[in-house]
Amino acid sequence: MDLKAINLEEKFARITEHWSPKIIAQMNDTHFKLVKIQGEFVWHSHAETDEVFIVLAGAMRIALEEGGVDLKEGEMFVVPKGVAHKPVAVEECSIMVIEPAGTLNTGDAGGDMTVDAVEWI
Repeated sequence: MDLKAINLEEKFARITEHWSPKIIAQMNDTHFKLVKIQGEFVWHSHAETDEVFIVLAGAMRIALEEGGVDLKEGEMFVVPKGVAHKPVAVEECSIMVIEPAGTLNTGDAGGDMTVDAVEWI
């Protein structure tokens, strides 16, 4: 068992691609993932789970069918299960996503941006 602190800055330094989540920890059946985002993602939803977005650096918008939520560094938002959403970041933004292990990043949408096997870093 590895009992040491996880340095988020060091982990983010190893991420070179946008929209490519990396797992940094697991608690029970839940993954903690770091992601660098920029531009627009795809509209999608997760029928079986909520999804947590925590902005660690930068700013983003989570577009929703009924408007959207703007997030800046230090803020978080929980997208309820079944709610269609599209993350957007005008400039590079570093976020943590918390969701059940095995959750596809594109939910029900699939497509080219789907990451089937999320790597640990």
